[in-house]
Amino acid sequence: MANKFWEWLFGKKRIKAEEQEEDWEQIVYERDRINLHNAEERKRYLENCMEQIKDAERELELLTGEYNLVTAYLTDMEEIESLPPAQMSELKGVAGKMLTLNQEKNRYLDKERHLTDSEYRQIHSVEREVEEGIGKLQEAEKYQKLVKQDLSRLDSERHAYAYRRSELNTMLVNLRGMAVICLTALGACILMLLVLQLGFHLDTVIGYYLSVAAAAIAITVIFIKYKDAERELDKVGKTVNKLILLQNKVKIRYVNNTQLLDYLYMKYAVESADDLKDLWTLYQEEKEERRQFAEADAKLDYHREELRRLLVRYRVKDPDRWTAEPDALLDSREMIEIRHGLIIRRQALRKQMDYNRNLAETAGGEIRDIAAEYPQYAMEITAMVERYEQAAGSAGEPQDDDSEEV
Repeated sequence: MANKFWEWLFGKKRIKAEEQEEDWEQIVYERDRINLHNAEERKRYLENCMEQIKDAERELELLTGEYNLVTAYLTDMEEIESLPPAQMSELKGVAGKMLTLNQEKNRYLDKERHLTDSEYRQIHSVEREVEEGIGKLQEAEKYQKLVKQDLSRLDSERHAYAYRRSELNTMLVNLRGMAVICLTALGACILMLLVLQLGFHLDTVIGYYLSVAAAAIAITVIFIKYKDAERELDKVGKTVNKLILLQNKVKIRYVNNTQLLDYLYMKYAVESADDLKDLWTLYQEEKEERRQFAEADAKLDYHREELRRLLVRYRVKDPDRWTAEPDALLDSREMIEIRHGLIIRRQALRKQMDYNRNLAETAGGEIRDIAAEYPQYAMEITAMVERYEQAAGSAGEPQDDDSEEV
């Protein structure tokens, strides 16, 4: 019982809503509350009727054009389906080629691109120089590695010689100190021997000889080592200077090579020779695919025009519709679906056209009824209708200006 109650309740509301929507489509003319003897109210009411006629006629004009297009399309379908087998086979052959080419184009368009448009344009602008550029980049990058190795080796050698020079300078200072110590020791020994000789009357001659001999040997050894260290220090200094000069030459080569690499990287918009090589490979693949796409597009244009000529020859009034849908010529199911859709569209258009015709006729009948019911205003109503028709006619005529030429 509860379900029936709710169905009754909401069903009733739904029926009322549907009735209300149907009422919205009905044009109602009520003159009971309009004083047609009043010029202002009479004029406003008649103008409203004429506006409805104008709107209906304008809508009819648009709908008639669309209706004729749909009808022409259906007529073309009948012409095509009535073709002899040989002519139909010829049409299907061209349509099949078009469908294949369309599929090739769609595969290309749907394919994931490895190069962006900007990358493709960049490589295309330097296409003639790319292979040479790859060689230059590879050579420059190889030379860059060698120069870096040379700089690293020279830098290590220079630091080693600098460390050796520091060692030799320390050795010279130490040798000079040792010489001072030896001379001081010799002086101390002689002074002690003098004390022994003069104070204690000892024979110290041998001591003098031994002290002097020992000091002489020590000083000689220190002197020889000092000279050797000086010679080595001089040699190390000259070697360091040579290393600095050689390093400067290598640095100049390094800077020039680095600037060349930076320029080539900027020119080809890459970061290495391998990047440019990969881009060049992808560019060649992309270029070939684009060439095939352009070739397929040109063939498609040729077959589209060929199909169009055949359709014109077979009395099809609008061949361009079929060149845009070649699959409909190949698949009867597609043709049936198109016809079904067109028939439904034409029925809908006919319904709209009938509605607007009825609207115009009803509004015109309302004006005639008023003129018949109030003959004292018949001339006024006739003049108003004529002015309205003249105004509508002049508004619809093309104006003489330069807009079309422009």
